[in-house]
Amino acid sequence: MIPLWVILGYLIVLLLLGFASNRVSQATQVDYFLASRGVGPVMLLMSLFGTTMTAFAMVGSSGEASQTGIGVYGLMASASGIVHALCFFLVGVKLWAFGKRRGYLTQIEFFRDRFESDAVGLLLFPLLVLMLFPYLLTGVLGLGGCISGVTVGAFPELFKSTNGAVPPWLSEGIIVGVVLVYIFVGGVRSTLWVNAFQNVLFMGVGIVAMFVIAEKMGGLENATRMAREKNPSLLKRSMDDADKPRYEAAMAAYEAKVSSWKETKVGPPPRMPHKPGIDPLDWLSYMLIPLSVAVFPHLFQYYLTAKSAKAFKLSVVGHPIFVMITWLPCVLLGVWFVTGEINGHPILPPDTDPNKVLAMGIKNTTGPLLGGLMAAGILATNSLDAQFLVLGNMFTNDIVVHYAGRDRFSEKQLLRMGRAFVVVIVVLTYIVSLAEPRSVFKLGTWCFSGFAGLFPLTIAAIYWRRATKWGAIASIVAGGAAWIWLFRDSDYGAITDYHVAGWMPVAPIVAVATLALIVASMVTAPPGHATLGKFFRVGTAN
Repeated sequence: MIPLWVILGYLIVLLLLGFASNRVSQATQVDYFLASRGVGPVMLLMSLFGTTMTAFAMVGSSGEASQTGIGVYGLMASASGIVHALCFFLVGVKLWAFGKRRGYLTQIEFFRDRFESDAVGLLLFPLLVLMLFPYLLTGVLGLGGCISGVTVGAFPELFKSTNGAVPPWLSEGIIVGVVLVYIFVGGVRSTLWVNAFQNVLFMGVGIVAMFVIAEKMGGLENATRMAREKNPSLLKRSMDDADKPRYEAAMAAYEAKVSSWKETKVGPPPRMPHKPGIDPLDWLSYMLIPLSVAVFPHLFQYYLTAKSAKAFKLSVVGHPIFVMITWLPCVLLGVWFVTGEINGHPILPPDTDPNKVLAMGIKNTTGPLLGGLMAAGILATNSLDAQFLVLGNMFTNDIVVHYAGRDRFSEKQLLRMGRAFVVVIVVLTYIVSLAEPRSVFKLGTWCFSGFAGLFPLTIAAIYWRRATKWGAIASIVAGGAAWIWLFRDSDYGAITDYHVAGWMPVAPIVAVATLALIVASMVTAPPGHATLGKFFRVGTAN
C-alpha cells in the first residue's frame, strides 16, 4: 500500500498548487489562459519541457525499448533535444513577438490573421482538436497504466479481476479528475507551478531509480550482460545478416495474420514481431516527428506567456540537457526489465503490456517507498493540463468570440464557457480511454505525425512572404486528409508496424502538405501589401 499512499500524496500536492495559484490569479482571460504574459526564463523552460515530456516519454519509451531496444533513444531523444530547441528559437520567439504585438490568445488567431481567411480557422479548429485527442489518450492510458502497474496485489479481495490492482477505469478517472480540478481553479498559472514541481520530481527520481535498480541486478555491467544473453537484438542499432532470415519469416507470417484480421476484426490485432535494431528509413522518418512541437496548440499558448524574447534563451540551452536526463533512464530500464533477473527470477512475466513495463518493473525491483516515488515521477510526466486548457481557450476565442463578438460577453462568461468546454473534453477523453487500449508510444507517434504535417504551414506563415491563403488551405486539407486516411487505415494505431512504401506515415504526410502549400501558393495571387506589412519588414527579403 505504500506506493499508493505516495501517489495519493503527490496528487494532493498538485491540488494544493492549483488552489494556491488561484489566490494570485486575476479573473481575466489573459491571466487564466496566458498568466498575464509575465512568465520568466526558468518557469518558461519548466513549462515547455514539462509539456513535451509526457507519458509518451517515460511510459512510452520504456515500453517501446522493451520491444525494439536501445535504438529508441536515438529515434526520439537525441533528435528531440536538438529539433525542439531549434523550434523554440526559430518558431517560438517569432510567434511570441506576433502575439505580443497583436494580442493573440491562440495560434488559430495568428493563422487567420496572417492569411486573412476565416476558412483557415474553420479548417484548423476541428483538425487541431482531432489531432490532440490521441495525445490526450496517451497521457490518460500511460498514467492510468502506471497506477494499475504499481498497485498489483494491493487490493486482492476488492479487485480480483485485475490481480488486486486499481483497475484502469478508476486509475484513469482519478488522473483526469485531479487535472480537471487544478486547471479549473488556477488556469495556466496552476499548470506552470505544477510543471516546475513535476520536472524536479521525475528527473531526480528517474536518475536515482536507474542506479538503484542496476545495483539490484548486480551492477550496470551485469544488467547489460543479461540483456545481451537473453535478447541481443535489443542492444543492436541495426539488423545484421544473422537476424534477417528469422525476421523476414516472422514478418511474412505477421502480414498474413494482419490481412486476415482486417477482414474479420475478430479479437485483438496480431502482435508485430520484434525487429532487431532500427530501420534506416525509420531513423529518417523520426527526424520529422519532433517538428510537431512547432505546431502544438498548448506549446503555442506557453510561447505567448513569456515576459520577453530573452526568456527563450534558457529553454534553447537547457531543453536538450533535460531531455537526456529524462529519456536515458527510461530506455535502459525498459531493456533491463524484459531481459533481467533478480535471484534467478525474471523481473517481468512474458508478454507484459508495454504500457505497464516501467511501472511493474519498478514495483518488482525496488522497495515500496522508491517504487511509490518513481510512480509519482511517471505520473508527473503529463501535459494533460495544458492540452485540456488550450482546447478551452481555442473554443472560447476561435469559435465563440470570433463569430459572436467579444462585446456580447463579460470576462466571467467567457471563462465559464472555456471551463465548460474543458469539462466536456475531459469526460469524452476518459470515456474513450476505457475502450480497447493502444500502445502509448505508437499512439503518440501518430499524434506527432499529424502535427508535423502542419509544420510547413507554420514555417511558411512566418518566413515565406509568397505563401497565400489558398496555399494554406490546400496544405491543411492535404496534410489533414493524409493523416486521417493513414490513421484510419492502421485501424487507429492498432497495426503497430504501419508503413507507406517503407516510410513511417509522418514522411508522406509532411511531403503532401509541403507540396500542396507550394503549388497552390505559386498559382494564386500573392498576399496584399497591407498583410505583408503586419508580419514582415516591407522591402526586405523574407
